[in-house]
Amino acid sequence: MPEEGVDESKRSTLRRFAAIGAASPLARFQSDGNSDSDAPDAIAGYVAATPGAHFSKLRDDLQLGTGETQHHLRRLVREGVVESRKDGDYRRYFPADRFSGFEQVALGYLRRETPRGMLVALLRDPELTAGGLADRLGVSAPTVSKYASELDTAGLLSRTDGYAVERPETIMLLLVRYADSFGADAAALAAEADTLLTYDG
Repeated sequence: MPEEGVDESKRSTLRRFAAIGAASPLARFQSDGNSDSDAPDAIAGYVAATPGAHFSKLRDDLQLGTGETQHHLRRLVREGVVESRKDGDYRRYFPADRFSGFEQVALGYLRRETPRGMLVALLRDPELTAGGLADRLGVSAPTVSKYASELDTAGLLSRTDGYAVERPETIMLLLVRYADSFGADAAALAAEADTLLTYDG
């Protein structure tokens, strides 16, 4: 009986994301007629709704097996529906031809809690110092310094004169557009985004 519940939960999750995948302009994937044909559309839908998700998260959220996920992702990549980018130890997935290189890198960092928290905090308060960021996020100063260095190297943060988010409008747009797929910090930022994007005049 518990197995039926798990099965039903998986089926429902796959159907939900398959509907997104089928409605997506990227849905060029041709089903191979297998009984499990919701899986490829569900993966395409999940990637469209959660761009920058890494393999393990995608697999776990859709309740798929490792081999099954790998099989469908390979086909989706081959069909030109999905593309991937290596990000350290992770491989992250995106709808094909949807995001620039900068946006893909940004989405990868926005999927990580501390870097996202730093970017969100700096979009809210561009005057924040490293110490202020550490206090705001409840992390150590060395942690802030480590991620600031990574974000600087990735082109998302300037450390020339304090900390400043590079291309803040683009980062804000990604945070707002995909707020539901990020944490509560992004959802809260999305709610006040119109008041924060006035500093570019």
